[in-house]
Amino acid sequence: MTAIVQNVVTSGVFQLDGGSWDVDNNVWLVGDDQEVLVIDAAHDATLIEEAIGDRELVAIVCTHAHNDHVNAAPELASRTGAPILLHPEDRVLWDLTHPGREPDSELADGQELTVAGTTLKVIHTPGHAPGAVCLYAADLGTVFTGDTLFNGGPGATGRSYSDYPTIKKSIQDKLFALPPDTRVNTGHGEGTTIGAEKAASPGWD
Repeated sequence: MTAIVQNVVTSGVFQLDGGSWDVDNNVWLVGDDQEVLVIDAAHDATLIEEAIGDRELVAIVCTHAHNDHVNAAPELASRTGAPILLHPEDRVLWDLTHPGREPDSELADGQELTVAGTTLKVIHTPGHAPGAVCLYAADLGTVFTGDTLFNGGPGATGRSYSDYPTIKKSIQDKLFALPPDTRVNTGHGEGTTIGAEKAASPGWD
């Protein structure tokens, strides 16, 4: 069976720099009937576990460590035995939410993760967060961008540990190099394509 992509939307609170915002997050599952990988365990471990079902959870991958993308990760890991994977440059953010629990393994630019016969390539895309990554599944024609690229442009860079010129360079150099028909599955809201966002990019500030 070819790997498929599933989406679970969870709701909770994003907190950083003393502020709090209600948010809906996209949790992505990639797998088949036997095994699955979770991208961004946000807010509700029970809801995510229900979507996993009786499949083996091979990994919990964090696109970055803002609390709304990782707050359910330790509980989900505890329930399933799956490792939590995070880029080391985002430990500063991870430790704000989970100071007593380290990630299990580090992500690196160019690393390849495999689930259900499908390879996901790790692309380090700093800017929204220093250790932000995207996951490109060429076989599925899909890239999972977390909060790096949205339908409408780059992710937010107005808070600690973020930088607009950096995120813009990440997107232009790394994501816009992907095929234009690549589906962009985002951390929040509706998806888009690489081609659509590249076409709109001359209007970015």
